[in-house]
Amino acid sequence: MFEKRLAAAAAMCLAASCGISAAQTPAEVASAEYEEAMSLKPDVEKGRDVYLVCSVCHGPEGWGTPDGAYPQLAGQLQSVIVKQLTDIRAGLRPNPLMSPFAAPRILGSPQQVRDVAAYVSGLPMAPRNGLGPGQDLDQGAQLYGAYCAACHGAHGEGNAEERIPALVGQHYGYLMRQFDAIRRGRRSDSDHRMIEGPAGLSGHEQSTILDHASRLRPPAGKLANDGWHNPDFPPPLRAPAAGSQAPG
Repeated sequence: MFEKRLAAAAAMCLAASCGISAAQTPAEVASAEYEEAMSLKPDVEKGRDVYLVCSVCHGPEGWGTPDGAYPQLAGQLQSVIVKQLTDIRAGLRPNPLMSPFAAPRILGSPQQVRDVAAYVSGLPMAPRNGLGPGQDLDQGAQLYGAYCAACHGAHGEGNAEERIPALVGQHYGYLMRQFDAIRRGRRSDSDHRMIEGPAGLSGHEQSTILDHASRLRPPAGKLANDGWHNPDFPPPLRAPAAGSQAPG
């Protein structure tokens, strides 16, 4: 009940700030802002300024944390980042931690959403991400091929046109948390294929699939070198957050 009230309140606030009818559902509000944001030309330099707020949790490099408390955003598809931000802003994807930072009074207009998505998607990805326990990886690869590859891609590359996230390079802990949230109905923005397809999987099977996904490697050209630090955020601009450390 609380999540529904939160979603409704977020949709009303976003509708008021963007001139959208408050009678629209959160899904309609999110869709309208997504289409507006994607129609705009991104300004990567301005996106860097917007990302200063995001870097407190996701880290200056956009690598999140290896335990999956915060996801890796670097290298993610722009359309996916815009969709998730607009879903959170509209209350379609309940996220109490992200909602205040994604709100228009902090993040700004659809233009700022587009700018920051362009900036962070262009960052090089972590040379190492958080992996799973490494059990039954052959089974995980087979199950990934059966349940995930058709949408997320054989190499975890995602699908920009369909706004399907890239899984490559993502932390195992984050993948597990989101998969659990979808299975438990806490992600109201989930694609029906994510709800129906893996519904009968056991906990162990889920773990093996996502362990395999976490081990899919980005192309070499998208990876940062060991010890790389984002030059856009020199020491005075770096917050003392766990996300600012390179994953091991």
